[in-house]
Amino acid sequence: MTGQTSKTPRVSGLWLRRASAVAVTLALAMGSEACRTNSDNIQHWATTVQGPKKLVAVLTHDKYPVELRVEAALALIRMKPRNGRRVGIDGTDDQPGLMAALTQLAPATRTAIIARLVPALEAEIQKPPPAAQGGQLAPDPSVPYKDAAFALLTTDGGRSLNDPALRLRLRAAISRWISVSFPQRFDDSSQTYAVKQMVGELKAESVRALPNLIQPGAAKIDALSELIADQGDQATKLAASQHLVAVASDVASEGWVKQKSPGVEAANKAQKLAPTPEQFKAQMAQYQEEELLRVFASMKRIGGAPVVDFMLRFAQDKTQSAKSRAGALAALQGNLERTNPAHAEAILAVAGAPDTPDQVRDVALSRVAEFPRAVVVERLYSLFSSPTWKVRWVAAELILKMSDTSQLPEFMEKIGKADGMAITEPMRYGSLIAEMKGTTKPVDVIAPYLGPSHAVPARLTALGYYYEKGTKNDLGRLSNLDNDRAKTPTCAKDADGCEWKCEVAGEGKRETKDIDTVGEFFNYCVKPAMEKRTAP
Repeated sequence: MTGQTSKTPRVSGLWLRRASAVAVTLALAMGSEACRTNSDNIQHWATTVQGPKKLVAVLTHDKYPVELRVEAALALIRMKPRNGRRVGIDGTDDQPGLMAALTQLAPATRTAIIARLVPALEAEIQKPPPAAQGGQLAPDPSVPYKDAAFALLTTDGGRSLNDPALRLRLRAAISRWISVSFPQRFDDSSQTYAVKQMVGELKAESVRALPNLIQPGAAKIDALSELIADQGDQATKLAASQHLVAVASDVASEGWVKQKSPGVEAANKAQKLAPTPEQFKAQMAQYQEEELLRVFASMKRIGGAPVVDFMLRFAQDKTQSAKSRAGALAALQGNLERTNPAHAEAILAVAGAPDTPDQVRDVALSRVAEFPRAVVVERLYSLFSSPTWKVRWVAAELILKMSDTSQLPEFMEKIGKADGMAITEPMRYGSLIAEMKGTTKPVDVIAPYLGPSHAVPARLTALGYYYEKGTKNDLGRLSNLDNDRAKTPTCAKDADGCEWKCEVAGEGKRETKDIDTVGEFFNYCVKPAMEKRTAP
């Protein structure tokens, strides 16, 4: 229709330009929103498979503000372990974690991020672990932060954290962490760095608070003592020594028995056991003894004057069981003052008492061996007059082990005055004499003591050397002893184990022969042993 006006609406250029501008603005806004990373993204990525990769990207890229990069670092720290590994902190074989990411940063940037990260770590580390619920321990949320702090201190020699003040803060925070809920945290298997490993790095400062945890009834006393013994300074060890004495005193008390009895009674009922009163008393005594020995093991590690004084008193207490007394003496190993006469006298008093059980005496004499010869030798010689021959026996053994051949004449003179010698003695003494060192050979020192001008115990001891070392070639020089009628010692009445008998070869069999004279000792005991050996 020529001349008619079209009904199609006309769009002005102004409107088009405005619409285009709005569309571009909307598109830019939508694109900016899609690319923007905020705290919500950080929180979400901490729970995703690809989270470590994205969080490391935020941490290492300069386009993000420092606060967001610190938040990304904290998200990496709190990520749950994967296959037992804290991938957020340590990374994987193909994906770096926090520690590797920090090394990628420029020094100034890394310093700025760590300066903000340390206070956050401190705040999390100081939080106590949650209380147990239903008898079960809940995961300790502070563990990953503690692990990250320790990693900062130690990874690559701690080069990522070169600010001395920040290092001190983290060391103090970890040391406090160790001392809070110690039993739970010591056993926490979710840690990357165990308590023992951290203490090994942090040294004395990390164990200064631990002695206060050693209390009657406390758990992990053995672990606490080990850490303090390995890394504690003298003041810390002294405090631990005092606390261990308090624990041992408690366990050794009647109050401990009364406190523990209900639990043992309940256990007996659960196992359908009905001990008599005497049996129950013995059961509690054994339980107490076992607990004491456990404490003694810790005391041995720590040592110190309080421990030594307690153990010496306990070892001398005849009301205690032989096993406990021996345990106390064993715990003194390496803890006695070698030049302290009072310590030596206390040990020798136990060793020399005629009513000391053999089990206790043996350990006591082992402790005596830790002292210098000059400190104890006269006191040991005084034990030669003990009415119990075994006391002299072990004392003499100890003297011989401490001596050289220049001191052997002194020994032969003292042993010559012994009463009630058993046949076991000269044989053992001869064995020890044969091993003695010195400028003069043992055989040359003992040779004069074979003659009749010397006391019989000394002559028998000299023959003991030949029983141990003599050969066929030596028989000629001893032939004068064949008919020696000097009487052998007489054992004290009812002396346990004291006898004078030797096994001799008879007609196709062996028989026991009573030994009454020095000649019989030579013929029936020493000579057969010598005939079996040829001089080298």
